[in-house]
Formats: sequence, structure tokens, C-alpha cells
Amino acid sequence: MIVKICGTTNEDDALLAVAMGADMVGFVFAPSPRQIAPQQAADIVKRLPPEILSIGVFRNEAPKRVVEIAQHAGMNGVQLSGHESPDTTQWIRERVPLVIKAFAAGDDRVARAADYGCDIVMLDGANPGAGQVFDWQLSSEAPSGLPLMIAGGLTPDNVATAIETTHPWAVDVVTGVEKAPGMKDPVKLRAFIANAKAADAGPSPQAGPVKSIDDPTGGITREDRGSRSGGVYDWEDH
Repeated sequence: MIVKICGTTNEDDALLAVAMGADMVGFVFAPSPRQIAPQQAADIVKRLPPEILSIGVFRNEAPKRVVEIAQHAGMNGVQLSGHESPDTTQWIRERVPLVIKAFAAGDDRVARAADYGCDIVMLDGANPGAGQVFDWQLSSEAPSGLPLMIAGGLTPDNVATAIETTHPWAVDVVTGVEKAPGMKDPVKLRAFIANAKAADAGPSPQAGPVKSIDDPTGGITREDRGSRSGGVYDWEDH
């Protein structure tokens, strides 16, 4: 199970998430209590191991600006959590290595997600980023053939059930592992990742052409996200 820890605002939380087993670290560039400046995100990403995917989160941002920020901050990919059109999503995908397109569960557009040219489909609550659980049965509306990521109100207590119900390729969490907006809770973070990794997702119709459990980078290298320096974080030294 691929785990994305999002809403990261500082280096300590990013490195802790990695040390606990996260595969993706998300940085919010859209207006939010967890919004981070591109340069600050870039400084954090330089310290992440090369196999960890950094994802920039945007909402209804100008396409050119999305690409500029993602490249400046050294992101591996972007998450589009607004009302981006298929054409806009495809234009961005031509210029960044990976695109996650987020939809509110139950949105009519979910069934047409393949038209967006994204790599991963995310299902979230009615108000993305608000930490609201949606009816997990709605995950069946996601098109087959695209990896499915589940978000929205996930916590250490419910993530295993969510995985067993929706059979996703990945899970995403923000509020469920926080002690305050933008500040991660180490105990919740450890429990969430452990419970997600231990859950039995079962057979999934959502294929994983971009990445696999054995290769969470999907072949994306450090060079793909720009030249970086910095060593691999060793949590035992901190």
C-alpha cells in the first residue's frame, strides 16, 4: 500500500514521515492553513531520499503557474484538486512527470477521469482537504485501469477499513495525522502508516501502470525532479 502524507509544512515532519515509511510527501501550494512557499518546499525536498515522491498540491491555479512552481520546488508531480478541465490537466501532464487528479466522490466527472490524461485518480470528500469521510462505496465509480488513491477523513483507526472496502492503490492523509493544522503528530503518523501498510487491500481493478508496491518511484529519478543535493535522512540521529 502506497502512503501519501500531505499538508507538510516543515522539514522535521517531512523527514519523520519518510522515516516512518511514507512513500509520498505532499506540499500544499493552494490557499490553505497548510500552504507552503515554493522555496521552503524546495529546501525540504532536497533532504528527502531520491525514492520518495514529492507532490505539489494545487487548486484551480493557472496551468503555467502550476508548472513553474512544481519545477522551481523540485516536485516529482502535482495533485490538481480543483475544477481543472481535461485539456488543462493534459497540458500540465505534458510538462510534469506525474499528475494526480482529485475529484469529490460522487462527482459526475469521476467516471470520465481517464479523459484527463492523469496518472492517478484521487477520490476525496465533498470539500477536498476538509478531512471529511465520504461513502467509500462510491469508489466503484472510478474507472478501471487507473491507480486509485483514497483521501478524506482517514485516520489511524479507519484506514484499514477504508483500504479493505475500496481496494485502492494508495491512501492520502492530512488532518488524521495532525496535532494542529500543518503540524504532524508523531504517534498518529506512525500508527497511520503502520496500519495502512498492514491492511489487506485485496484484488483491485485499479491497475498500477505508474508505480508498484515494489517500485514506489515508478522509475522517476532524482534527475527527473531537477538537480538536488542533500543526504538521506537517518531518523536515529535526531
